[in-house]
Amino acid sequence: MRHSTLVLTRRGASLARVAGELHFDYDLILTVRERTLCDRIPALIDEYGYDVRRAEERLYWYDSQPHPNDAMLASTHPHHKHVPPDIKHHRLPAPGLSFTQPNLPFLIAEIERDLLNALAT
Repeated sequence: MRHSTLVLTRRGASLARVAGELHFDYDLILTVRERTLCDRIPALIDEYGYDVRRAEERLYWYDSQPHPNDAMLASTHPHHKHVPPDIKHHRLPAPGLSFTQPNLPFLIAEIERDLLNALAT
């Protein structure tokens, strides 16, 4: 990772927002949006959206918007990944994401493993 613009902003006694971007080599950018319930220990992620793009091309994104009628996503409900070719409607289960654990280590490792390694060769 080259640099980050992530900012944690408290929203009252019980909410916080994490937002910003992580910039990687090859113009790869991870945009992070998390709402966190911070009135308990450990804190819980209440909702999120993670967007990965290369320059202006959106490669994929994760979100926690429930799709209860999509049986393919039941194993990781509501966590899922949007991927091409029809990125808005083509969704896959996302077993690496959670509301109770930090998601950034998983997302960074995925970018390093799947994107940076491929672009470096």
